[in-house]
Amino acid sequence: MILEPILETRHLTHTYSMGTPFQRDALTSVDFTVYPGEYLGVIGHTGSGKSTLIQHLNGLLKPTSGTVLFQGQDIWAAKERTRQIRFQVGLVFQYPEYQLFEETVYKDIAFGPANMGLDGKEIDRRVRQAAEFVGLKEATLEKSPFELSGGQKRRVAIAGVIAMEPAVLVLDEPTAGLDPMGVESILKNIRDYHEAKNAAIVMVSHSMEDVARTADRLVVVNDGKIPYAGTPREVFSHGAELEAMGLGIPKVTSVFHRLRQLGLDIDPSVYTMEEAVSALLARKGGRRSC
Repeated sequence: MILEPILETRHLTHTYSMGTPFQRDALTSVDFTVYPGEYLGVIGHTGSGKSTLIQHLNGLLKPTSGTVLFQGQDIWAAKERTRQIRFQVGLVFQYPEYQLFEETVYKDIAFGPANMGLDGKEIDRRVRQAAEFVGLKEATLEKSPFELSGGQKRRVAIAGVIAMEPAVLVLDEPTAGLDPMGVESILKNIRDYHEAKNAAIVMVSHSMEDVARTADRLVVVNDGKIPYAGTPREVFSHGAELEAMGLGIPKVTSVFHRLRQLGLDIDPSVYTMEEAVSALLARKGGRRSC
């Protein structure tokens, strides 16, 4: 059975400052797919076009040419459809805590569901469930979001998008600027939503370690195009090419590439510590049996 994409772009091109001396193509004929329930990582250096790409996914940007499809239908087919897509494809911007504006955490989380026209009971259910997903205690709901720590503000902002219960949750650098404990907490919040709702997750990240251990599939964006897409193992096997694009690779992958260069018969496309341990144990076992 062939799985149909829930969200895709076909020959997507976006040109900024069209017709001016500053005209430039941020995306060039990009074909991009998101499948139902998958956890997709998007990586690329600053200015590669990845943020422009994700802003097309819920209609914040309109293509210069090409199409964006949700469940097989053009999201720009009608004004009302574009509006509805913004509830189905939730976008969390980088540093979303700077976009909080309501007087209480509850009202901030409730803003999206209220715009959907839901009744008070359903809004309340969604607010409390979203708060639970991101680890906010009930007492926090009546506080001003501006009294919270940076990490808590980030959770409030993510909860505000989760409360709309999107089928696709898109996050632009959700762990940027957080300490290691904060990173783990936010990634767990995202995993919890992913597993509970079977939602597709699209996570843009500069952290190769984060995407290596969370994503089912990776897409590389470079100079407005997608040179590589596949499983983390497939993508990180192009270590030299990724580094030439200004991207890092997981530290453990670098170590294994170096071991391979030194003549060890070892799989160089290992990308997590768990993979590394398994590969080393397998190699040790193979040598013992010889």
